[in-house]
This record gives sequence, structure tokens and C-alpha cells, in this order.
Amino acid sequence: MARDAIRDKVSIVGVGCCQFGENWDQSPADMIVDAAYEAYADAGIEKPQEQIDAVFTGSIYSNKGPHECSDALKLWKPVTSVSNYCATGTDAFRCGVMSIACGLYDTVLVVGYDKPKDRGVAGPSVVMTQVRDLPQTPAGWFSICASRYFEKYGAGRDDLARIAIKNHHNGTLAPNSFLKREITLEDYKKARLISWPFGLYDCAAQTDGAAAVILTRSDLAKSFRRDPVVVKGVTVFAGPNPQKDPTMDFLAWKPSIEAGQVAYEMAGVGPEDIDVAQVHDCFSLTELLTYEDLGFCEKGAAKEHIQDGRFEIGGGLPVNTDGGLKSFGHPTGATGVRMIYENTLQLQGRAGERQTPDAEIALSHNIGGYPTACGIAILGRA
Repeated sequence: MARDAIRDKVSIVGVGCCQFGENWDQSPADMIVDAAYEAYADAGIEKPQEQIDAVFTGSIYSNKGPHECSDALKLWKPVTSVSNYCATGTDAFRCGVMSIACGLYDTVLVVGYDKPKDRGVAGPSVVMTQVRDLPQTPAGWFSICASRYFEKYGAGRDDLARIAIKNHHNGTLAPNSFLKREITLEDYKKARLISWPFGLYDCAAQTDGAAAVILTRSDLAKSFRRDPVVVKGVTVFAGPNPQKDPTMDFLAWKPSIEAGQVAYEMAGVGPEDIDVAQVHDCFSLTELLTYEDLGFCEKGAAKEHIQDGRFEIGGGLPVNTDGGLKSFGHPTGATGVRMIYENTLQLQGRAGERQTPDAEIALSHNIGGYPTACGIAILGRA
């Protein structure tokens, strides 16, 4: 297997993202149009029917399949629909990258979107199969990991609080984020419990939203814009079902570890080279585990790095600079593409108050499956 087969062959030349939130006044088509047309404008594309070769789209809650995206954009091209639960956006991006790297297409559009607020129910629809008396909901499952981690490494709710407070702050700096509200440690501790040790502010907000990316061959990229962003590596890795895996110790997420190792090898970089990262903070504990799973710090040492402010804007490795799932919002199929949108802005120096100075390498991390997969994309300045 040639791990470096796609390295630097594909570039991002346009990105777009609609307002995330409870978008009662918008249909999925409205959000798709907002995100895609922002990406068109970003790439200088004026005739998408002539300039776009194919579309890769990802959505969990759509019942119309790929037609929903092509019909919204009136873009009559080959359209591929991708579904990998929370990792859907990254997986759609991966498929788009591979289609160009293999020589099939020159320029493609990737769109991730979802509108869960119209489903008429509260919370996600995923229910995990009950095995060994383990919980059947995401909050219940990850809270077990938190309890185990606390016992093993001496972390506590104050460490999770610092992650939540950081991401709420970062969300106030992102124009299209859902929750623009600072919180304090007192707010965190007074919030109602969801599944101990998780309180309300440990849990991500599920929202409506769409995000889009324009990809092209790297040798064509500067005909679109002067500062394209190159794709260094992207992978989606499947791991064993943690509910049925007898070696699961509840202290790490195996798909994250495996995907990270593959993505670093594909990109020709290591964790020490990452300047800014967007990670899957469905719960604050998930972000903490990811620091360690991706090699940003040693196992069990995350709490010291959190307390030192390393992962804050202005720290040594800013994480979730736009607020993450926690504050920007989590429309399932859009999240992975939204992360790539943010990292592209960071690498181009367009992130405003959120900007990481002189960022050259950015990573996005997107857990999916039930929950047995992880998608990682590593981008770099051209």
C-alpha cells in the first residue's frame, strides 16, 4: 500500500458554511445553497455546471439521497451519497479527494449537511445495542469512559469544565456558530447532570447546518486562487465495536489511534507538526481522550496540558478554534466538512480573532460509526 499516494495531489480552492443552529426558516436545500455558493465565490467559480465535474454529498437524516443536493444546486452531474454517521462529512471529503487523485475528475464539490431539528424528536436517533449491560446512548457510553479515566489518571470534572469553557469562548468568535455564549466554572457546575460526570455543558449541541468544499488538482489550484490548501492525507478507519471488544479498556478510542497513525504516515508528518486541530468533541471527555489518542500528549497527561492552556487559542496547539461540536453545533453529516472549512481558513490566515499565527499544518478528527470509525484529514499550506 502506498501511504503517500494522494499527498499534495489535491487542493482546496473554495470553502463555504451556512449559519448553524435551529434553522426553522430554512429547508435543507436553502442551507446547501448557502454553503455551496459561498464555496463557489471563494473559488471564483461562476459557471458550476461547466467547472464542476462531480458532487460528493453526505447526510444522515435526508430521505431523498443524493438528489437532494443536486436538485438544490441545479447541478446535473455524477452525485455520490456517503453515510458514515458522525464521520460522514470526512468520508465524503475522502471520496472526493480520491476521485481527483486517481485521475477521474479535475474539480469536484463536497457538501455535508443535515437538518435533525425537523425530525420531531429530541436527541440523536442512534441507540447502541446493549451488550454486557453497557449503556444504550452516546452520553451513557462516553460517561463510562470518563469515570474510568478519572479513576485511572486522577482527572476530574474541573478538567472537563476547562474544555467546555474554552469551546464556548471560541464559539463566540466564529460568525456562523450556534452557541455564542461564554460560560464560567460556576455555570458549568450548576448545570443539570445528563449522565455523570457529564453535565449539560459537557454535551454537544445538535443543530441544522451545511458546509461545502471545492477540490481540484493541485496543478490547477492556483488558477482558482493564489493561496490554495493542499490535502496531505485523509483516511477513515474502522475499529472493533467497543461494546463487543474484550480488550476495550475505556481509556482510549482505538479507531482514533489507528486513523491518526495512518493519516500521519500519509501526510509525512507527526503529531508534533500539527499547528491547529479540530477534534470531535461530542462530549468534553471525547476531546480529552483525543489529545492523547492522536499523540498531542502522553497517555494520562491531558489534564496538565489542559490546565496549562496549551489547547486554547494562543496556546501551543489550539484545538477547536471555532467552538467545535459543542458551540458551533453538530449537524451530523456536515460536521467533518465544517472542520475542514475552519482549518482551511486557519491555513489561509482568514480566521480573524480565532487565527493561529503562522499555521502550516492542520488536522481534523471526526468520530463516526456506532461508534466504530474515525475520519482524519491533514491539510497544509501550499
